[in-house]
Amino acid sequence: MKYEIRYKPSYSLLAVTLSPGESIIAEAGAMTYMQPGLEVKTHRREKGILGSLGLALIGGQSFFVNEFTATGTAEAGFSAAPLGDIDVLEVGPGHGFIIQKAAYVASQQGVDLDVQWQGFTKGLFGQGLFMIKVTGQGTLFINTFGAIDHHTLAPGEHLIVDNFHLVAFSDTCQYKVTKFGSLKSTILGGEGFVTDITGPGEVYIQTKNISELADLIWTLIEPRVQAKAR
Repeated sequence: MKYEIRYKPSYSLLAVTLSPGESIIAEAGAMTYMQPGLEVKTHRREKGILGSLGLALIGGQSFFVNEFTATGTAEAGFSAAPLGDIDVLEVGPGHGFIIQKAAYVASQQGVDLDVQWQGFTKGLFGQGLFMIKVTGQGTLFINTFGAIDHHTLAPGEHLIVDNFHLVAFSDTCQYKVTKFGSLKSTILGGEGFVTDITGPGEVYIQTKNISELADLIWTLIEPRVQAKAR
């Protein structure tokens, strides 16, 4: 499979060229264009414990995916809603990842996304964030809100990441989710939950916080909403 990531880092677009018989699986709604010569099938990635409808409601995305299979050489483009970057993670034996559900764009057939993992079903990361455990073999494409900040942790090295900035980390890492500071500092400081990650492994962070953007937009429109409600 040949691919190119265009317009990095702010408005990234994934362009994939498939040869006959090759396939790629993409998040429902991620396709921006496709050439003739591709067959598309829609199916559930994995029903899991909560069911696909539940995943759509609590995870912020439909967990139906589209599988694109080439009958002839053809190209397709994929993007995600947040304005930001797209990066590539190579998944293999002993080299899996834990990713934020909203970060998933597309993957090869050999990549498995586990939504029955406790980090998803038990909501361990808090604040409405749901993480997926990724294993198998193949290429995984993720998107971020803003640019991608990549860190490589040595064995025993720590990194504390705000959960709204956390995109992915290696499953070789140890992690602990905690509240940031006291209740007072959480309210006044703006942070909520953070993840203390210990290497060895890789950590991918997004430079912007979509929750903060939502709060900013609300401060702008709230006076108008209240004025119309009177």
